[in-house]
Amino acid sequence: MVQYNFKKITVVPNGKDLIDIILSRTQRQTPTVVHKGYAISRLRQFYMRKVKYTQQNFHEKLSAIIDEFPRLDDIHPFYGDLLHVLYNKDHYKLALGQVNTARNLISKIAKDYVKLLKYGDSLYRCKSLKVAALGRMCTVIKRISPSLAYLEQIRQHMARLPSIDPNTRTILICGYPNVGKSSFINKITRADVDVQPYAFTTKSLFVGHTDYKYLRYQVIDTPGILDRPFEDRNIIEMCSITALAHLRAAILFFLDISGSCGYSIAQQAALFHSIKSLFMNKPLIVVCNKTDLQPLEGISEEDMKLVMEMKAEAMKTVMGQGGEPANEEAVLVTMSTLTEDGVIAVKNAACERLLDQRVEIKMKSKKINDCLNRFHVAMPKPRDQKERPPCIPQAVLEARAKEAAEKERRKTEKDLENENGGAGVYSASLKKHYILANDEWKEDIMPEILDGHNVADFIDPDILLRLEELEREEGLRQAEEEDDDFEMDGEELNAEEKEALAEIRKKKSLLIQQHRIKKSTAESRSIMPRKFDKNKEFTSERMGRQLTALGLDPSLAINRARSRSLSRKGRKRERSSDNHGDAMDVDMDTPSKKLRARSRSLSLSRSRSRSRPPSEVTPGDGFKDSAQKVKAIKIAKKSVKKRNKDARKGEADRVIPSLKPKHLFSGKRSIGKTQRR
Repeated sequence: MVQYNFKKITVVPNGKDLIDIILSRTQRQTPTVVHKGYAISRLRQFYMRKVKYTQQNFHEKLSAIIDEFPRLDDIHPFYGDLLHVLYNKDHYKLALGQVNTARNLISKIAKDYVKLLKYGDSLYRCKSLKVAALGRMCTVIKRISPSLAYLEQIRQHMARLPSIDPNTRTILICGYPNVGKSSFINKITRADVDVQPYAFTTKSLFVGHTDYKYLRYQVIDTPGILDRPFEDRNIIEMCSITALAHLRAAILFFLDISGSCGYSIAQQAALFHSIKSLFMNKPLIVVCNKTDLQPLEGISEEDMKLVMEMKAEAMKTVMGQGGEPANEEAVLVTMSTLTEDGVIAVKNAACERLLDQRVEIKMKSKKINDCLNRFHVAMPKPRDQKERPPCIPQAVLEARAKEAAEKERRKTEKDLENENGGAGVYSASLKKHYILANDEWKEDIMPEILDGHNVADFIDPDILLRLEELEREEGLRQAEEEDDDFEMDGEELNAEEKEALAEIRKKKSLLIQQHRIKKSTAESRSIMPRKFDKNKEFTSERMGRQLTALGLDPSLAINRARSRSLSRKGRKRERSSDNHGDAMDVDMDTPSKKLRARSRSLSLSRSRSRSRPPSEVTPGDGFKDSAQKVKAIKIAKKSVKKRNKDARKGEADRVIPSLKPKHLFSGKRSIGKTQRR
C-alpha cells in the first residue's frame, strides 16, 4: 500500500541562499592555501578539485529537489489531478524541468572548465579559470531563482494537504454548501472541522477516521459543489470533483430537505443528476439531513417525487454492482446532526455497503481461487437422531458456581464508598489487608520513634490536669504581687523631701513631653533653629535660670555651649581682627546646624587636602635632609631625559599586547576549537 507523505519534502532554498550554502561548503571542505612556487600540476589539481567539488554539491542539491517532488505521472491519479487543480501541472513540470536543465548545465560547465584547467600554465591562469567556472555556475542558479521560489511555495502548500490513502476503505461526503457535511464528520470522527452558518466554510478536503466492526474507515469531507457547468467551477469545487472521480469510496450525498441551506430540493436534485456519472460502480446513499426542522414526510409531493428519483438512481448503482440490497432503507436514510438522530445509522449503513462491495470485488478477483485451494471447511454429518449435549465434568461446574457466588458476594471499595456516604465522606482503610497474628491489632496506632525512643513513653496522660493546676497557681501569685506593689504616697516624707519629690516628678513629666515632641519630627529636633524659636524658649539665659534654681553654677555650662556653637571660621576671624568685632557679631545662643556642619567639613577637608612640598623629608624616605632629596630628584629626571626624547617604551607605559598572534591565526583551520589551533 503506497503512502503519500508530502511533509517529508526538504525545504527548497532560494537562489541566493543556495549559492551561499554551496560556496561556503566549498571554502570549508577544500584546501585553501596555495603558493605560486608549487609545481604546475599541483596548482592545476588544487583548482580542479574546487570546481569539481562545487559541481558535485550543486548536483546533489538539485537532484534532491527533483527526486523528492512527486512525478504526476507516477503517483495515484487522485493526487495527480489534485495537484493539477491546485498548482497547474504545466507550471509544476516547467519549474522542475528548469531545475533539471540547470543541473545539466552546471555539469557541462564543470566538465569544460576542468578541461581548460588541465592546460593552465600559471597560478593566475588557473585561479581565473576557477573563478569563471564558479561564476557561471552561480549565474545559472540565479536564473532559476523564480522556479525555486515557486517550488518552495508548492512544498509549503503540499505539506498542509491531508494525508489521504486512496486505496483504503473510504467514505466520501458531498453535496451543496451548508447542508451539514462538516457537522456529520465531526459527529462520527475526531476531526474538528469549522462549522459556520454560511456557505463555503470548508474550502479544502478534510479527513477523519472512524471504526466499524474493528476496521478503520477514512471519512473525507469535501467542499460544497454548485450546479453549474464544469468550466465555471472554481478550485474549491474542483477538489470535490477530483475526489469523487478518483477515490473508490462509499458516496454520501447530503440533501437538505428543510431548505435552510439556501438551496431548494429541486436545485439539489439537479446537482445530483449532473454529477451522477461520478457515482458509477460506487456504493451511493442519499442522506436527508435536518429532519429536526422538516421531516421527510412533510415535504411537498413534487419534492418527494424528486427524492424518489434520486433513490431510484441510487438503487441502479447497487444493481450495477451485481448485488441485491437487503432493504431499500439502506439507500435513502434520514438523520439530524443537531439532535444526532440517525447519525450512527447513516455511518453503519455506509460502512456496511462499502464492506459488502469490497468483499464482492475480492471474491470476483482471480486471487480468490488461489486462496480457496489452500483451505477446506469441514462440516460434520449427523450419524443418527440422538442428541449429544456437551459433557462438562461436575467439578468444573461446581468451581464455576463457586466463582460466580464469590463475585456476587464480594464487595469492592467502590461499593463500600457508596454505602458509607460516597466520595469525600468515606475514606478507605489501608490497614484492613494487613497480615497479622491477631486481627484486632490492625487498627492500633503506629508508635512514633525519635532518637531510638518511643514518643508515647514520654507523654504524661494527666498533662492537661497539671497544666490547669499550674495556671491556677500562677494566677494566685500574680494576685499576690499586685497586692504587694509599693507606691510612694509621701506620707513617710518630711516637707523638704516632699518638695523635692514633687520637683522630680514635674521634671520627669516635662522630660517625657519634650522627648515625645522630639520624636514627632523628622530630624528628632536635636537643635531648634532660631526662626522656629519665636518665643525665645531655648536660650542660654533660660538654661542659666533653671540651673540656678536647682542650686548649680551655670557659668561653665553656658561658656561650653557658646564655645561649641562657634564655627571655625568665626573664631579665626575673631582672633585675627579685633577692629571689626562689631561687624562679625554672631548670636551664639542659637547656633545654626548648617553653620556647624559646614565648619566641621571645612576643617576636615583642609586637614586632608594639605600637600607636602616635594623637598620635604618624611620618615621612611631614606634621606637625611631635604637638600639630599632635591638632589636625588634632579638626578632621576636627568636619567630618563634621553629615553623620553627617543619616545621609547618605559616601565610606566601601558602594554598593548598583540590580540591576534600570527602563529594562531594563520593557515588552514583544522579539526578542533578555534582557540586551540
